[in-house]
Amino acid sequence: MLKNEAKTFDKTAISKRSQELLEKLLRENPELEEIMAKSESDGEMKSGLQDWVMIYLDSRPDALKYYKFETQGRQAMEKLSWQDFAAIRILDYIDNAGKELADLNLRGEKITNDPFRLLWLAAVEQTGGATPEFMEDMVYLFRQLSGTHKKTKADKEKIKKWMDTYPSGLEEEIVKMRHKNKERIIKILADKIDNKEIKSSEYKFPEKRSREEKVALVHEWWNDEKFHLRFAVRSPDLLNELLDFTIDDETMDLLHEAEKIGIPFFVNPYYLSLLNVHAPEFAKGKDLAIRYYVFYSKELIEEYGNIVAWEKEDEVEPGIPNAAGWILPTKTNVHRRYPEVAILIPDTVGRACGGLCASCQRMYDFQRGNLNFNLNELEPDDLWDEKLKQIMKYWEEDSQLRDILITGGDALMNSDESLKQILDSVYEVALKKKKANENRKDGEKYAEMLRVRLGTRLPAYLPQRITENLTKILAEFKAKASAVGIKQFVVQTHFQSPMEITPESGEAVRRITSAGWVITNQLVFTAAASRRGHTAKLRKVLNDIGVIPYYTFSVKGYKENSYKFATNARAVQEQMEEKAIGIIPSKYKEKIKTFPIEAENIVDNIDRLLKDANIPFMATDRNVINLPAVGKSMTYRVIGLTKDGRRILVFDHDHTRKHSPIIDKLGKFTIVESKAIRTYLDQIKDMGDDPGEYESIWGYSIGETEPVTSIFEYPGYDFEITDKLTNFQD
Repeated sequence: MLKNEAKTFDKTAISKRSQELLEKLLRENPELEEIMAKSESDGEMKSGLQDWVMIYLDSRPDALKYYKFETQGRQAMEKLSWQDFAAIRILDYIDNAGKELADLNLRGEKITNDPFRLLWLAAVEQTGGATPEFMEDMVYLFRQLSGTHKKTKADKEKIKKWMDTYPSGLEEEIVKMRHKNKERIIKILADKIDNKEIKSSEYKFPEKRSREEKVALVHEWWNDEKFHLRFAVRSPDLLNELLDFTIDDETMDLLHEAEKIGIPFFVNPYYLSLLNVHAPEFAKGKDLAIRYYVFYSKELIEEYGNIVAWEKEDEVEPGIPNAAGWILPTKTNVHRRYPEVAILIPDTVGRACGGLCASCQRMYDFQRGNLNFNLNELEPDDLWDEKLKQIMKYWEEDSQLRDILITGGDALMNSDESLKQILDSVYEVALKKKKANENRKDGEKYAEMLRVRLGTRLPAYLPQRITENLTKILAEFKAKASAVGIKQFVVQTHFQSPMEITPESGEAVRRITSAGWVITNQLVFTAAASRRGHTAKLRKVLNDIGVIPYYTFSVKGYKENSYKFATNARAVQEQMEEKAIGIIPSKYKEKIKTFPIEAENIVDNIDRLLKDANIPFMATDRNVINLPAVGKSMTYRVIGLTKDGRRILVFDHDHTRKHSPIIDKLGKFTIVESKAIRTYLDQIKDMGDDPGEYESIWGYSIGETEPVTSIFEYPGYDFEITDKLTNFQD
């Protein structure tokens, strides 16, 4: 019998289900049960467990070095066996036992990381409060150590089978469904405009027109992006009506509560037409990734008003270093963490979007009102012109900057006039940096502008915005900017689902690439988007229309995004088991570097690459999560487990890229995940997937950031730049 321990820190009894799982754990692992039986305390138990695991690791020199941080990186991780992962996790649990952490899913409440103490209390006193989610994670951990839980290997045929379950918005039957949706929405809007329930000075019917003529006029307006913004849905009741009253009562209650507490609501008619209504069997549930963007969760509603900035460098006071050490010229316009890159958020309509994504990374900015959908009030004022000059002067005098990302909000929400003004200002910066370098010696020269990016979701949200005039502006900017050394012109977008790729979005993509701008896609890895085969199918359809997959981002945020969250273990599982079939062989490294330069030929170039390399799609560049001040990374180890089964991860920065020097002072960053593995799998089951297909997820407890694909590397200079940092203070 296990010996009793008097001292406990949690008298909460474990449930019957937790007790059953504990008994299974001990029955499957007699060595563990013996260690616990011989121990007088949880400390002795942990010491005995450590000795047991170290005997295994002593026979695994590569794993031992990795555990001790004597080696790191992708190659070192790939030398580890599946059992090594478990051994290292057990030792990391022990090494980090007793640490007190702020759980930002609980608004900063302090928790103690000590999973084996919880296990001890459960076994000895049936207390500690460890839930079935905790116990199941432990069961799989020790199965992995013993070798009875196996790692799944990527099977191309199986992945293709998963991919085939997800239709794209280009397929004929889906196009027909969307046409019906469009007709329904147009007729409802026509009646509401006619009845003056919704009004617009620009979009109104001439007198003495029949209903058919009015509907026909709305059909014409449908092709105008301003129509969709003017008549974007801002209330749950109108949303439900346009979706033919198919929203369930529980969801409607949540949406009304969101409206009551002030969460912005903005869904344009085009995007709304992509949601399934009375869908045939083959399409049921296939629009979930889109619905996850439109419908707010209970957790977001509960947390709104208490959301904190996830990326601490977004908290800015001009003249004072941000969390990454950069001194910025204004409070809300420039975001920066890396030496080479700066983000511009202009004081224009670019502070709005074509819709509000429920998992938006800038929900904090919507909460404080800096980003909003009061479109008329977001028009630039006279102060913006002076502020823009100030920002450009700041960039002109920066020693390392070579990459500007214009975003928001959404860069293409800017009017053509505002966007042209910003791009012309960037051109002037590039020209002035180039001229200033003529008077500097080699080794003292400043970085010149190499890359300009536009961050936008409008190719998916509102493809009508990609007009011939916008295309002309982009083409003209590329022509003159190329002459002063800018080499890469990128539209960085977010397609979330193959169902978002429609004939309209395909035409928008064609127009952008015809202007010589390459399009890259950042996928937000929500729970709905994380289903087996979903992201693989998305990559394939993106390639078909000429879009290059870029990052796969794990949802960031704390409790407000917990419903949308797919665990980091799932992100690594997808990376290792599905995305792997699309990895571009190294012999094509130099070839794909030319793709951004030849954007006009992107469809043919991608098609030729896929055939030559015999791969079904181009893999995403990297699977990452954005970390406060540390930047994008998937370099982590699981160091703990909360009593409700949520994993505790410690992240290191991405060692493959250049960071602010402050990175060494920041150290590592600990995240308490917002969802247990079992909770995620139950959610997947509710979506209609078989959780058994995901079983290897339990074993993914280590991540290493992938190297940058050559297509995303900066072009080199034919001179040496200075090591000096400007606009920086550590």
